Amino acid sequence: MPTFADEPMVPAAEVTPNLDVIMNIPVTMQVVLGSTVMPVANLMKLGRGAVVKLDTNITDPVDLIVNGRIVARGEVVVLENEEQRFGITLTEIVSPTARQPRSKTSAN
Repeated sequence: MPTFADEPMVPAAEVTPNLDVIMNIPVTMQVVLGSTVMPVANLMKLGRGAVVKLDTNITDPVDLIVNGRIVARGEVVVLENEEQRFGITLTEIVSPTARQPRSKTSAN
């Protein structure tokens, strides 16, 4: 049985990554409009038609989160020819070094 020791060494600079290996891996993507903190007692009082005040303004960008990390920000838009659906237009791509997990609670 061949081992890695039997393989010729190839300098890392000469290796071309094969991205096809990862292109079909599913990821979870979320668009977060905002968040809030409330006691369980208030949560239990919510019903149909209740309004929950979020910590963001209508003009604030929304966060695009992939696998728990913010990767971009954008603006909410109504899709053309589909007035019942909306999406986001990306306005900022977060640099890989600045990508932090989104906190579970808001910092007011």
